[in-house]
Amino acid sequence: MSDVEKVPSRSLVEVTDLTVEFGDLRAVDGLSLRLERGAALALVGESGSGKSTVASALLGLHRGTGARVGGAIDVAGVDVQQASDEQLRRLRGGKAAMVFQDPLSSLDPYYAIGDQIAEVHRVHTRATRRAARARAVEVLDRVGIPDALRRSRSRPHEFSGGMRQRALIAMALACEPDLLIADEPTTALDVTVQAQILDLLHTLREETGMGLLLVTHDVGVAAESVDEVLVMRHGRAVEHGPVSAVLGSPAQPYTRELLGAVPRVDAATRARSESSEGPADVVLEATGLRREFGRGKRAFTAVDDVSLTIRRGETLGIVGESGSGKTTLGRMLVGLLEPTAGEVRHEGHARVGVDPAVQMVFQDPVSSLNPRRSVGESIADPLRARGESDEGRIHERVRELLERVGLEAAHYDRYPHEFSGGQRQRVGIARALAADPRVIVCDEPVSALDVTTQAQVVALLGELQRELGLALVFVAHDLAVVRQVSDRVAVMRRGRIVEEGPADAVYDSPQDPYTKQLLAAVPALDPLIAAQRRGARRELAVVSAVQV
Repeated sequence: MSDVEKVPSRSLVEVTDLTVEFGDLRAVDGLSLRLERGAALALVGESGSGKSTVASALLGLHRGTGARVGGAIDVAGVDVQQASDEQLRRLRGGKAAMVFQDPLSSLDPYYAIGDQIAEVHRVHTRATRRAARARAVEVLDRVGIPDALRRSRSRPHEFSGGMRQRALIAMALACEPDLLIADEPTTALDVTVQAQILDLLHTLREETGMGLLLVTHDVGVAAESVDEVLVMRHGRAVEHGPVSAVLGSPAQPYTRELLGAVPRVDAATRARSESSEGPADVVLEATGLRREFGRGKRAFTAVDDVSLTIRRGETLGIVGESGSGKTTLGRMLVGLLEPTAGEVRHEGHARVGVDPAVQMVFQDPVSSLNPRRSVGESIADPLRARGESDEGRIHERVRELLERVGLEAAHYDRYPHEFSGGQRQRVGIARALAADPRVIVCDEPVSALDVTTQAQVVALLGELQRELGLALVFVAHDLAVVRQVSDRVAVMRRGRIVEEGPADAVYDSPQDPYTKQLLAAVPALDPLIAAQRRGARRELAVVSAVQV
């Protein structure tokens, strides 16, 4: 037995005075933590807090990157700092496995899911090809992939986002690790799939006894999944303790600030947009919208007979799971997609093509901004498209817009990669405002942001709405955020609106079973309530299985 592969200590993970530096940046600064066998710990914090850097350090993933790592790291009896490359390879996937945020980038697009899992199993166990394939099917079945034998032959693009995440968890389980590290495993998933993944992780921990280190910026996800929480800020531990104590009675101001930024699904909606004089004018109206993709037998109806109205100064929230048609509906409202049937009217007139008065803020500001152009030039595009030719006026207006959304006028010449996620989203909002719109359609504008940045962007949208009289269509799968911002809510499922009404009525007294299902899947900040909901979902799954 080598010096670095010791007899396993009492704790599964022991980290002492960990530091990680990238050049002049100290990403982790003197962090210590301990995770017992079979326990679950969440690292919670904003983007840039250092939590993912810690997770990578546990598996020695910074080795060879130029990062300077100090302190002591012991994982499953392996001294990570002193381990050889071969010993680290045996640790990764064998004793400790990691599930990353984006499963699509973690899986090889050219190989079947089952073959990729089998290869991991063979590398660590030297099993035969037949045994490794059998193990792949076994773990795919274990994580809830239906018809696991057949689906093991599918490639990643043939799986939904939730199924790809399940496949990554199956790969992690292939060698029965002592530790599972899950880095933002539910960030891109809708609320019901998120609940399924969190329930799966909880069940696997109960049945296998593995330890879980969960990295997340979502405090609600932590409440659903772990025993202890470690709150990080600027690379340091701010607060650490049992999840019920940290979330129920936080001792530190920063933890209280973090919790205060979390939108609550049970919080009353803001004041109504209607005045005592009656409802405001309708600025956007959709009648009988339908959108099909493909032809013949492959035709798919994404939106089916949807009608709605948006009034001046109000926010209409549109919620639903991935594939419900909400993004397609948003793109038709803006004019980026023409409806197969139905009509969109702006201020009483039928819309033809893209209307500058209806603008869109996209989910991913990185892909919606040209990386080769400065943000100032991107914001200036709508001004030039309207016929403005005076470059002095254009530059002045863009600088005003940058300052209006909380950035600096001097940022005109900077490029998208020089901004944080929240700042890039502010650039997207500034670009939408450049056209002087009456309506802005926001497509998942905060889904990739941590809770404090999310709160800042939501507050900015509300401030702009009040000052400019804008109408907002807020498309999102996060029900808590939608309740926070919306006057009215429309719930979509399979291309149709199944329930619509004032936000408080829809949330407090949902009528459609699907709406009730969505609300039941929202993470609860109280661990006791989270456990009750998890038990209820488990009972419902058993009943459904028996009925089938």
